[in-house]
Amino acid sequence: MNVEQELSRFKKSPLQWAKCTVWCIIYVLFIVWEGNYWWLLGLPIVADGFITKFIPWTWWKKTKNKALLAVFGWIDAIGFALIAVYFINTFFFQNYQIPTSSLEKTLLVGDFLFVSKASYGPRVPNTPFSFPLVQHTLPILNCKSYLENPQWEYKRLKGFDTVKRNDIVVFNFPTGDTVAVKQQNPDYYTLCFYYGREMVNNRKDIFGDIVYRPVDRRENYVKRCVAIAGDWLQIKDNQVFINNKKQDKFQGIQFNYFVQTDGTRLSEEILDKLNISVDDRQVMNNEQGASQIKAMGLNASLPIYHFPMNEDTREKMLKVKGVINIKVEPATAGGDVFPLGGHKPWNRDNFGPIYIPKKGAILALNTYNLPIYARIISTYEHNKLEIKNKLIYINGKPSTTYQFKMDYYWMMGDNRHNSADSRYWGFVPEDHIVGRPVRVWLSLNKDKGWFDGKIRWNRFFKDAEQ
Repeated sequence: MNVEQELSRFKKSPLQWAKCTVWCIIYVLFIVWEGNYWWLLGLPIVADGFITKFIPWTWWKKTKNKALLAVFGWIDAIGFALIAVYFINTFFFQNYQIPTSSLEKTLLVGDFLFVSKASYGPRVPNTPFSFPLVQHTLPILNCKSYLENPQWEYKRLKGFDTVKRNDIVVFNFPTGDTVAVKQQNPDYYTLCFYYGREMVNNRKDIFGDIVYRPVDRRENYVKRCVAIAGDWLQIKDNQVFINNKKQDKFQGIQFNYFVQTDGTRLSEEILDKLNISVDDRQVMNNEQGASQIKAMGLNASLPIYHFPMNEDTREKMLKVKGVINIKVEPATAGGDVFPLGGHKPWNRDNFGPIYIPKKGAILALNTYNLPIYARIISTYEHNKLEIKNKLIYINGKPSTTYQFKMDYYWMMGDNRHNSADSRYWGFVPEDHIVGRPVRVWLSLNKDKGWFDGKIRWNRFFKDAEQ
């Protein structure tokens, strides 16, 4: 090829040069954001796709075989779409569906959310080779949707904001690193606490295979961040205190109540108007919670209902004809809380005080607080933790203090009595933070039919935090 032919490669239309310039600028800006300047070596390849075309990117378009042309056309389109979706899903936005009622009445079961990963800064994937739009398991094939190797170290790009108190946050489930496939709720560590590790690991007929998942492949959860790194948290009679100050009130926060009537039956119409989900409507009988009912001074011979209500719904329920008494569900109904086996006199409604670790903070270790922070030291921050002769050893050395390597957060659901949250499994490390829900783009009511109000039109494009 002579010089004239070589120069002809650069003779492109102004539009083609403009496209090349724009994409090169985008590529460079992304590299600056990502911080890995080795990727600049790929800049000539980007330019080649628009201008020089030394690499025959579209060689298949020259074939005269129509079948081959059609097949490669589809491959090209699907490949481009998958790469684009992967890129957007990894660094900018992710779709998320609310599967449980833990954030009602702020976010509802059936809400579909746009989750902004750029808000807190997107993470560089721990497992870079994965199938887009699938968290950890390919449907139908029932196999992993990602390659376990290579696995990259935690790195987060610069975001527009930081996690603040009362933000609603999507994060990877911290204790979801090890999973009993047939029994995923409660988590593996809770199962081991109740049944023993040996039984959970060996009884595959009950618990299934035990699998490990990297941080970015663990289940996505969504909760409200009630405390950030450096805070002290305490819960007294369902009231959250942060640094000895009451948490702000939110309209959506609700608790479970027992509702006593004078013999009147609450109609489905009334419960619909009060937005009480069908799954939450429970009528107690003489056997269910008999001791609790008696302790609360309720009459078991009259109808007693049990469901979650926020403050507004509770006020409306008091005005319903036939309702004579409403009592909040007692704390004993919540079961064991974090840290399991830590011998703390805490429960779901009365918890702490507890310190939320901050990067660089130094903790004096003792037998009281070690159960609280042991998982941080050993699992999240990858140290070898041992107890020998009543002494604490970290990485083989006797230790009386520990300096935290990451920030941590305390997450709770607004549906306080129906939420598996930090009160049960502890802290959320910063490397588990996924993003911030920004908008509800679709909302489907599971209790309604398609022609009977299934689509909640009033929630379209609603701010996810209001």
